[in-house]
Amino acid sequence: MLTRTIAPSLQTAAAPCKDARDLYFKLLHEADKENSRASAAEFLQRQIAACADAPSSIPETIEQLEDWIVHSSQAAGAEYQQYLNHRKQGAPRRYFSSKAHALYFLNRVAPTKMVDGSWLYGMVKHWEDPAFSELIDIYLEELGDGIEEQNHVAIYRKLLRTHGCERWQHLPPDYFTQGAIQLALATVADQYQPEVIGFNLAYEQLPLHLLITTTELDELNIDPFYFTLHITIDNALSGHAVKAVNAVRNIMSRYSDQQDFIRRLLNGARLSNQGLGTVQIINAFKLEEEVVRIFQEKAILGQHMHNNHCRIGGRNLQEWLSAPHQIPALLQALQDGGWIVRNQDPKTSRFWKLIDGSQGQMFGVFTPYEKQVVYDWIASDALEQLPRRERLGESWRVQKRQTIQQSLTPSPASNVIQLGRPEDKAQSQEQRLFHQQLDSINDKQARMRLLEAWMTPAMHDSPAGLAATRRFKAELVR
Repeated sequence: MLTRTIAPSLQTAAAPCKDARDLYFKLLHEADKENSRASAAEFLQRQIAACADAPSSIPETIEQLEDWIVHSSQAAGAEYQQYLNHRKQGAPRRYFSSKAHALYFLNRVAPTKMVDGSWLYGMVKHWEDPAFSELIDIYLEELGDGIEEQNHVAIYRKLLRTHGCERWQHLPPDYFTQGAIQLALATVADQYQPEVIGFNLAYEQLPLHLLITTTELDELNIDPFYFTLHITIDNALSGHAVKAVNAVRNIMSRYSDQQDFIRRLLNGARLSNQGLGTVQIINAFKLEEEVVRIFQEKAILGQHMHNNHCRIGGRNLQEWLSAPHQIPALLQALQDGGWIVRNQDPKTSRFWKLIDGSQGQMFGVFTPYEKQVVYDWIASDALEQLPRRERLGESWRVQKRQTIQQSLTPSPASNVIQLGRPEDKAQSQEQRLFHQQLDSINDKQARMRLLEAWMTPAMHDSPAGLAATRRFKAELVR
């Protein structure tokens, strides 16, 4: 089977994992190796020990679980209504100060979102056991039942691509802790079954921050579908939350020491809060610091791309860009020289004109996310007074309608054979390989094992992985 490469420079063959990011990519691409399983187990033990004393709201008796999820959902809903009332009375957004802030959040939580549902992958092998049917159903729904538009990872990847936030693979290791936990649970699920079930139980509850995030993303003209999808499918009456409780009931009876099962289940639930949390990541955003970081990154190549004639504050750009620590002074020099006029419409700044629009001399140097950061920083105190479309872009609803309409309109060149991109060829190769393998198998057991292999956290959102998911779901009911 082919292995898709997400971050080649971060992959390691047999070297020990140095941190959560290193482990994340190792488990994503090499989970079937013995040393990967050993690393996953050791990492989980460390994480369990680290949160052993953390409080848990989950009741310790199965009889109380259903009432608990309903009451938890009601409590989150009540707090959300309070939030909405405060907003109606004029309160500002609670989480996101600007669109740049929201996009920063989308990028920083990507390591977790891009392995959404992975903790349940290890349950798929139990497809013949009715006790695991609820967990397998949840995993399949996380995979969109093989439909790309419903596959959670595919949805999030598209969201990142839409806003130029795709570059998340080299974020600091702390951002990978939660994703590494989920991949580790998938890798050693047989040994950590109660922990997987407990993690799933906690993770499928409806948190207040999800409700607020969805509202504020929509307000900032960012399609919230990925987040609204989790609100609807995690509901306390018929969604993943209920299935998570049923899974506890179904599998707990298999354990002779049910007290030990509950202890381990609670450990798994605590794991769902390890790593940087949503609110923690949101609060880490500092607009000025992000502008400096972006310019420092651009300086690595930019110092070689300018001639000596462009001078700012008495120095040429090569000198300014030659050392990262000089970037704050450069930004101030740009303001002192009138290139950037803060607290006004960015269109009045000469620097903005250089990076915005196809005629700008620096067009394409900054990604859509980076441009949003620069725009919001220049506008600063005047940002909320600027026209909505100028500061937030075209409505995502309009863009979505246009995309759908374009997909339904035949292209004039639709009958012309084109070479296509390299990744398209790779996907076609994947699909051919998948169908060749599938067509060569008559035994259902072997066929299901093959399908499982294409439904891994690294593969399930590929065309072949989506096809495997659809076939797997169909095989379950035969």
